[in-house]
Amino acid sequence: MKLKYKILIHVAFWIYMFNQILLTIAMWSGTKYDPFEEITIYPITSFITFYCFYIVYGLFFTRKRKLYPILLLIAVIVILIPLRVGIEYLFWKHIGFSHLKSPNLLNVDKSWWFNSLRLVIIYGIYALLIQLAIGWFDTQKLRTELLLEKQSGELALLRSQINPHFLFNTLNNIYSLVYKKSEDAPEAVMKMSSIMRYMLYDATTDSVLLEKEIEYLKSFIELEKLRIRHKDFVAFNISGNLDGRTIAPMLLIPFVENAFKHGSRTVSNPGITINLSIGAQQILFDVTNHVRKNGNNATDQVGGIGLTNIRRRLNLLYPGKHKLEITSSDDLFNVQLILWI
Repeated sequence: MKLKYKILIHVAFWIYMFNQILLTIAMWSGTKYDPFEEITIYPITSFITFYCFYIVYGLFFTRKRKLYPILLLIAVIVILIPLRVGIEYLFWKHIGFSHLKSPNLLNVDKSWWFNSLRLVIIYGIYALLIQLAIGWFDTQKLRTELLLEKQSGELALLRSQINPHFLFNTLNNIYSLVYKKSEDAPEAVMKMSSIMRYMLYDATTDSVLLEKEIEYLKSFIELEKLRIRHKDFVAFNISGNLDGRTIAPMLLIPFVENAFKHGSRTVSNPGITINLSIGAQQILFDVTNHVRKNGNNATDQVGGIGLTNIRRRLNLLYPGKHKLEITSSDDLFNVQLILWI
């Protein structure tokens, strides 16, 4: 907690205590009770009592070994009681307090000692509560900072796992085109350049413009389509207003890559259907592909590293603000993601 907030807490506490003193004076007004003592020496001895405890309690938060603070706390309690009585007695004696019955400090009334003990306990409890409150706020702040650092590190790790995965797949695609001396190889290199630019510069930030994410998706799709004979194999439909909308970088690409990796390429067009709908408060991303007729494709998709990775990223980036549904049948595999923004 910042120093100014700690000072504010202490100031508020002493305003409260002074208000209690004024309340006591008001309650006893019109009686033989003399409020002079309540507004002179008692606040001074209470101030000393409070901060003696407050300093000692602070040692419990800073020292690993608690024996020294415990011994010091016992010493403070033992010393404060006679100290309060002594300071108050000398004060009253010095100003010539008329009904000071005790001729010396050793013969003061027992009620004086009990009252001193009572006030030491009360201010000791107040000091403990304030020290615990400040310590709790500091602990919560530290936990929040550690959690944010952990999440940032985890997101960086997840992102670093995504980038090489896409990169190697794309390089393999270009290699196959160059090996076959395809006329599409130059275009593939340009698409690769666009993807690299996005991954190296834009995808390192916490969020990007949605239109840049879409450009990246289109470049990736074009590269994948170079390996497929059907020109209309992918249907990519976009609706809604893109202006100013942002999204976490590389959040949508694993679903599209998954569809290419596990989808059937022998079906009639379109083999993959991608729908992106941008509303006023949400983004809906839907990817559907035909399932290969060779066994465990849908199971592989659901349990694949890419989707496990993306689930974790969604939980970190959009906690409570996303919904991911994955459904499969004998013929179709569908992923639907809703982001509330």
